[in-house]
Amino acid sequence: MKKAISSSSLKSLRLSLRFVVPLAVALGLLAVTVVPLVDRLTMHWFMRDMDIRSRLIANTLHDQLVELLQQENAAKVRSLLNRAVQDERLLALGYCDRRGKLLYKTPAFPEALGCPTPAAAETDKGRVLHLPQGAVHVAVHPVGIPSAGAGSLILVHDMSFVERRSEDTRNYIIAFFALLGLMVSAITVFVAHLSWRGWLEGVRAMLRGEGIVRPFSQPTVEPELQPLVGDLRALLRAMDSERRLADDATVTWSPEALRNLLHKQLTGERIIVVSNREPYIHSKKGDGIEVHRPASGLVTAVEPVMRACSGTWIAHGSGSADQLVTDRQDRVAVPPDHPEYTLRRIWLTREEEQGYYYGFANEGLWPLCHIAHVRPIFRSSDWRQYQEVNQRFADAVVREADSDDPVVLVQDYHFALLPGMIRKALPKATIITFWHIPWPNPESFGICPWREELLEGMLGSTILGFHTPFHRKNFLETVDRYLETRIEHESSTISRGGNLTMVESYPISIQWPPPWQERQPPVAQCREELRRELGEGAGHLVGIGVDRLDYTKGILERFRAVEKLMEQHPELVGAFTFVQIAAPSRSALDDYQAFDAQVHTLAQRINQRFSRKGWQPILLKAEHHEPEVVNRYYRGADVCIVTSLHDGMNLVAKEFVAARDDDQGVLVLSQFTGAAHEMHEALIVNPYHIEQTAEAIFRALTMPQFEQRERMRSMRALVRDFNVYRWAGRMLLDAARVRQREKLSARIRRDQ
Repeated sequence: MKKAISSSSLKSLRLSLRFVVPLAVALGLLAVTVVPLVDRLTMHWFMRDMDIRSRLIANTLHDQLVELLQQENAAKVRSLLNRAVQDERLLALGYCDRRGKLLYKTPAFPEALGCPTPAAAETDKGRVLHLPQGAVHVAVHPVGIPSAGAGSLILVHDMSFVERRSEDTRNYIIAFFALLGLMVSAITVFVAHLSWRGWLEGVRAMLRGEGIVRPFSQPTVEPELQPLVGDLRALLRAMDSERRLADDATVTWSPEALRNLLHKQLTGERIIVVSNREPYIHSKKGDGIEVHRPASGLVTAVEPVMRACSGTWIAHGSGSADQLVTDRQDRVAVPPDHPEYTLRRIWLTREEEQGYYYGFANEGLWPLCHIAHVRPIFRSSDWRQYQEVNQRFADAVVREADSDDPVVLVQDYHFALLPGMIRKALPKATIITFWHIPWPNPESFGICPWREELLEGMLGSTILGFHTPFHRKNFLETVDRYLETRIEHESSTISRGGNLTMVESYPISIQWPPPWQERQPPVAQCREELRRELGEGAGHLVGIGVDRLDYTKGILERFRAVEKLMEQHPELVGAFTFVQIAAPSRSALDDYQAFDAQVHTLAQRINQRFSRKGWQPILLKAEHHEPEVVNRYYRGADVCIVTSLHDGMNLVAKEFVAARDDDQGVLVLSQFTGAAHEMHEALIVNPYHIEQTAEAIFRALTMPQFEQRERMRSMRALVRDFNVYRWAGRMLLDAARVRQREKLSARIRRDQ
């Protein structure tokens, strides 16, 4: 008997070692690989922090140091430098003149360091030197002296703390891998022994939410193991979140990266996009046909994604020549100059367009979601047209799909019912819905008479995206208020009727770099052309605003801020012009006609009040402009003013930043835009506070160039890294994971 037990124990030990030893070796090799990488990454972070710290200290000392040097007050210069090095990490300071002579230094300044070469003084990045007293970070910053040329301020930081922290980090990593090895070994051994007793049934039961079962018997829950099941699920959620962050950090988002994602994660699926607005409009002009892109943030964001991924874009054909260029299936290849995807047009009657688009969508949902002092209007006839048009688009999606599980991107508030209709016709479809406008709180959304139907339609989505976490939170609370569902707030998912919807925030962005950037004239030329158009000289200050002519964009508030600016700073009268590009929008609606009249009346009144000899403070250009033309205005202006009263994201702010490759220009941004949650270096204002907005414009016009450069560089880095391909990639990655889980669940159900 003892011999049998011993044999069983030996077999168990051998089985355990068979799993544990390879794991230990693999973790050891991983630790050996990771530690040097972490050391290099840590050093990179500290170097960047030291560069920023040195730049801030140099900027702080610059003006006072220049003044003292001009006065040739050596005692005060030394006093200034000695006071500055009281910081525990700042080891020493020195000043070299333009001839490379060390004129001033603090006591701890290394003798072996000397003065930098002219090339070193031209860069704002420091370097690490190993001196007898240890490692130091040396940064050189130019100090301009009008009377004596330009010298250099040398900042020496002690780097010994970096070595201490790196050693601590290495110890933590080694301890982490040791603990991880113990945990993984224990779990591996546990799973290996579980496999002797019906592990497959246990996994199936766990996925069904029943816990781990006794093998070779009817599935029953082990109560004492329920806490373990809950912990494992929480661990899986945490791992999934970390994996998403890792994906964002390691992928350089570009058209090629997006195409690779489709091929690897979604097996090369073509994408079907559905929106009301089409990306290209064909219009009759004389004897020919003119093609242009509409003024739309949606088109700005989604069109580059379609170019990268190909597929079919289904939209309402509204151009006067749209039907002339389509084939028998109502399709046309776009873009016209270099076709990369298919545009499928849906034709609407005047009655359908009036009820679905102008009525329910733009007199009902648009003001309901924007909360911008225009009352929403809901009519039963508009609701019926909205339902019928959504069904027509759903039928078009089914006809365009080349499989029973297509990837469909549904865009915006015009199609709240569409996801549910597609889900009914194509149960296996992956439906990604993005809501481009804000989502109101539950009380406000409760105004809509058909709120439950709209929410049920949206929950047909696999992925439902909003611009900000605040809008996502409002939607979850709205569903919780009006529908019977199961909401998992930790994983941000909603389960209803056997369907699972992941609700997430995906901040939308723009293409980087803009496709026409390389064709644009230099900034200096754009500035000159813009001022020539205004009939002004080179020193004239110019502001720019670019919007649709919509009451949510704060155009009236912007004009009043310009008027207040002229009142408070009369020196700007005749020296500053604000150019407002306002593309006409929804002019068939009474509210928009009234708003159009208000905008023109206010601009005329302000111009009559301040005009001087051919100059006027506001130039209102209420007409459509092509993106390349708008980009030139961005490049030639001194300040861009965005004063939306309520906005989902606002891509004009990001377009302005992307256009400024000279790192100059200032962005004045409303706090009620989604962009304000990302672009903290803009001058953030409350557009309802007219005086505050006016002062922000004045600050922008008088901001020093070095401050403009620091702010603009930071915002450009954000727009570059968080571009539109990342926005689409994150949604597609999440959709791919949901598809994989659904396939796994279906396979397990078949095997039962």
